Amino acid sequence: MCLQCVDAFICDFKLKPKYKAAYVYFTDYCSDELFNKMKQSCAKYIRICKEINISFLPQESQVFTCDNPGAFRSIYSPHCRQDKGKTLETLAAQIVTLCATLDEYPGIRYKKETVFDDTTLDNAKQLAALVDSKLAQHYEMDDNGKKKVRQLLIVERGFDPVTPILHELTYQAMAYDLVQIKNDTYKYKSKDGSEKEALLNENDELWVKLRHMHIAEVSEQIPKLVKEISATKKQPDSKILKYWFIYQQQKTVHLNLTEDCMGHFQKNVEKLCKAEQDLAVGSDVEGQKVKDPMRTLLPVLLHPHNTYDKIRAVLLYIFSINGTTEENLNKLIQHVKIEEDREFILNWKELGVPIISSSSLFSQRRSTRRDRSQEETYNLSRWTPVIKDIMEDAVENKLDTREWPHQSESPAAWNGSGPLFWKHKASSQDERRSGSRLIVFVLGGISYSEMRCAYQVTQSVKSCEVIVGSSHIVTPVELLDDIQALSKPSPTKETFTVLKE
Repeated sequence: MCLQCVDAFICDFKLKPKYKAAYVYFTDYCSDELFNKMKQSCAKYIRICKEINISFLPQESQVFTCDNPGAFRSIYSPHCRQDKGKTLETLAAQIVTLCATLDEYPGIRYKKETVFDDTTLDNAKQLAALVDSKLAQHYEMDDNGKKKVRQLLIVERGFDPVTPILHELTYQAMAYDLVQIKNDTYKYKSKDGSEKEALLNENDELWVKLRHMHIAEVSEQIPKLVKEISATKKQPDSKILKYWFIYQQQKTVHLNLTEDCMGHFQKNVEKLCKAEQDLAVGSDVEGQKVKDPMRTLLPVLLHPHNTYDKIRAVLLYIFSINGTTEENLNKLIQHVKIEEDREFILNWKELGVPIISSSSLFSQRRSTRRDRSQEETYNLSRWTPVIKDIMEDAVENKLDTREWPHQSESPAAWNGSGPLFWKHKASSQDERRSGSRLIVFVLGGISYSEMRCAYQVTQSVKSCEVIVGSSHIVTPVELLDDIQALSKPSPTKETFTVLKE
């Protein structure tokens, strides 16, 4: 796309120039070839030409994306093998611009490749190598003696298939799963019946404070937080009314959104959550092991839930037993009535997730989880995303080097027995940012639940800021649709045409 944009730019200055001067900013690296092409064609019109290294999207204060949902198909679809290399190159370049913007030169580790059906899924390894090479090139041009004292971890979407399809009951994850929110815009009706819109981003202070809370706490916290936020804003009398109006609007938005979420929960989701949690965790609320996962699944299949909800439950059942027999899978597909759309389930194999049982994969897929039995949780929210374990293990220097090889040479301290990030009394965000930083990149989409973990670990560790990123953000239904589409032929690509005068 960069080449096409440069061609369009040059075209504007051919024959009769459209502008007196041009100020050119590249969000990514500009090759010598492109630079020379512009220089030869329209150098006298260029006042500024600069690389600003921002070819990523800062989604939240601790979340970034490469704004590339199509990367999922390019990497995992058997119909797009020829596109994978180029996609990984692009993602690597975007990650490097993130590191450059943060002024970081991290050492890189990746989740060890998965061997599945005689096929090796080594996309994380490939991406790690590309990022390492491009970082070296970048800091070779900007040599100021940087040392690799931070970590960048790269992992593929298949490392945790459970988290992105569970029904989550924390506010942000629940809202994006159950309510129609497009481009972070929530539409609702006011008391007078008129349709309103609200943007759910970090300009909404109430949203920032509520988004990671459990839905059971949100309603009662809204009025309290409005008062708390208002009290911290010391404004002249002339502006008090303005801010009061803004906070009342935010209060109305979140009361409506909470009501929408609870409406869906009470209608359908509540009946699903216990079964989902039992299948995901492998034990019930009392801590008793689930001995017969099929018995847990059956009530969900017999209830008139929608097709997507039944598919999610079936997948959780399959993940819980690490793959099922072909005969049993066919029965499940018939029961859910997706005979023509069985790819919703079968295509998970493209991510290295076992769907048809194989004893050789059993030990490979089962990893030791952190003991969280003493942590206080809601009965319907007992599952903890695997990425939180990874973040905490990385901070404490407990990642197994056999499972998490180093792509680049790493400091000796990483191989020691002590924690990588030493704790100190750092209370403010600025203090954390001046301390240590961990970056985790999920190749193939990240869920809102996993985004939340970055904030939770940052808050608990204090001395380390955790940043998470991905090619894009996914909701459960979006991920299922992407999974199903993997086996479909590639659509005709759109072309970009430069109109010449």
